[in-house]
Amino acid sequence: MKILLIFNREPYDNTDVTWNGLRLANKLLDGGHEVRLFLMNDAVDMAREVCLPPEGYDQDLSKMLKELIARGASVKACGTCMARCGIYKNHPYFEGVEQSTMQALSEWVVDNDRIISF
Repeated sequence: MKILLIFNREPYDNTDVTWNGLRLANKLLDGGHEVRLFLMNDAVDMAREVCLPPEGYDQDLSKMLKELIARGASVKACGTCMARCGIYKNHPYFEGVEQSTMQALSEWVVDNDRIISF
């Protein structure tokens, strides 16, 4: 089954929403599913080397994303959001994250069996 997870929130927003989404993606990979992640809005910061956990937060969300990529998850991040969103505007995405478009997201939406938004 193809499953698309769309992330919209700042990675470290004083909740565990993004962390839980990444944990779910990991379990979906464990189950043999094809996992795709699309990062938009402030979630694009998660795909930048400069994004580090705030003091006192015990999870490194960028590291978790890299581990998902290494396990075969496809990750795309909004190209427009690169310059408009997040606290690290205009910083590049790290290796394994494809700078993408709304058109590509629309194609993924149509091509997936399940879509979950975080």
